[in-house]
Amino acid sequence: MPKNPSESMRYLTAPASPIRVPTGLVVLVGPPASGKTSFVRALIESGRIDAEAVVSSDEIRAELCGTSPAQAEPDAADARIFEERDRRIVARLATGRSAVAESTNVTPQARARLIAIAGRFDAPVTMLRFDPEITDLLRQYTERGRTDLTAADVHAYAAAMARDARADQLRAEGATTVHDVPGRHQATTPAEAAARFSFA
Repeated sequence: MPKNPSESMRYLTAPASPIRVPTGLVVLVGPPASGKTSFVRALIESGRIDAEAVVSSDEIRAELCGTSPAQAEPDAADARIFEERDRRIVARLATGRSAVAESTNVTPQARARLIAIAGRFDAPVTMLRFDPEITDLLRQYTERGRTDLTAADVHAYAAAMARDARADQLRAEGATTVHDVPGRHQATTPAEAAARFSFA
């Protein structure tokens, strides 16, 4: 069943005009396998954003630590990854360009770090929520064959999302605007979801 009876109906018809996302910091919020990367890829392929705008912690992890999860687990490696992520976001915001922070960001602590960076440049913060039903999330996790996570990890991220990343909470933390991104549960493809947004 839908979490909100009106929610599925709201997604059945695309808005008359795309939702405008202002130049600034765009924070993706959602568990692993929730569709963030597919959505970003669709944005790039449709020309809505430049590939250089996307700052992905997973891509930085691969650059700095290789693709082996064992290489990327130590706390020191995580610190380097997020320092580099922050540096890339600062470089874009400092020159008046948008940055898209592609990581899970399901905890207030993770988001506070990003909101603080945006605040240094008076940049608006748009948060895009990816919150699929747990059955859809586990199906997508299985289909993608991820070896760096277990099903228990996915459940834990989903629980954190439900507990700590409600739309009202994101606004209270400092998000300028919050939008839900539809996915499989709303019978919406990544390309269709991307078409709902327009980036300045």
